[in-house]
Amino acid sequence: MIIHECIVVEGKDDTVAIKRAVQADTIETNGSAVPLEVLEQIKLASERRGVIIFTDPDAPGERVRRIVREAVPGCKHAFLPREEALNLQDSDLGVENASVEAIQQALLFAQQEHGLEDESAQQISRTDLIEANLLGSQQAKKRREHLGKQLRIGYANGKQLEKRLRMFRIQREEFFQAVQAIDEGEEIR
Repeated sequence: MIIHECIVVEGKDDTVAIKRAVQADTIETNGSAVPLEVLEQIKLASERRGVIIFTDPDAPGERVRRIVREAVPGCKHAFLPREEALNLQDSDLGVENASVEAIQQALLFAQQEHGLEDESAQQISRTDLIEANLLGSQQAKKRREHLGKQLRIGYANGKQLEKRLRMFRIQREEFFQAVQAIDEGEEIR
């Protein structure tokens, strides 16, 4: 499987895992500081080939994702559920621990387009999130975890969820199908 976009990862072990799963070029941030020269490389890659940000599903990974997203708008995003990135032997969490299949699936999903005919008519409201028990309820965090897996957008806290749903242009029908699957206790894909 060949990925034409450059993939932004945090380190060398992530690059090794990516290259084990797909043919692709990576840009390593070498931690969560993301030096200016690395941001310039990412900008150039974005202009010429496109970029997929694929960071660990933890706080430092989200920090890198935010820094790159703010500096280089228009990037695509690949996410792994925490359990697919967890090494059970040493509790290490990272892209480098994921299976070939999990990496391929995350990258394929990132490449898909989520087109909208009328973006304003398709937005999911805060009320929708509250009514789906994704905000303001005791089970909200767990339900957001399941929703992130179901939609392949990664876990998001209450403040991030609305933004992430818009960023990935998740349609209302798609959102409500995922919520229904959670309500019915279906297996998370």
